[in-house]
Amino acid sequence: MRVEENKTLGSERHPRVGSFALILLAAIALLAAGPQGGPPKAAKPPEAEAPKGNAESGKQLYTSSGCYECHGRQGQGSRFSGPRIGPDPIPFPMFVKYLRAPRGQMPPYTGKVLTDVELADIHAFLSSLSQPPAAKTIPLLN
Repeated sequence: MRVEENKTLGSERHPRVGSFALILLAAIALLAAGPQGGPPKAAKPPEAEAPKGNAESGKQLYTSSGCYECHGRQGQGSRFSGPRIGPDPIPFPMFVKYLRAPRGQMPPYTGKVLTDVELADIHAFLSSLSQPPAAKTIPLLN
């Protein structure tokens, strides 16, 4: 008898949960629409916000700041130390955000350690790296 009562109570709760979910979704949609009620304005692409850096200076900073110790001399990374960060690094704003407040074992590179201009130089260096050759073009691997 109690089992049947619990089933009845359980089925009565679902309509309330569904109503709450619909109200929550409507509130999120209104907040996303912005203060004027229209769709949010499109943001500039992250690459447009990146300052132009000096790749040669970035190479020197990459080495002197110790980036190569975990990420390799060419940003290739390693399973045992740090991930691959070059070539084709993440967009500059994300790059800066991560270096300022990294997760995991990487130390933070605050503005006192590396300025935004210096980070732009490192980003330019990583962007200037050429792609490694495809494995099928390396005779030793075939």
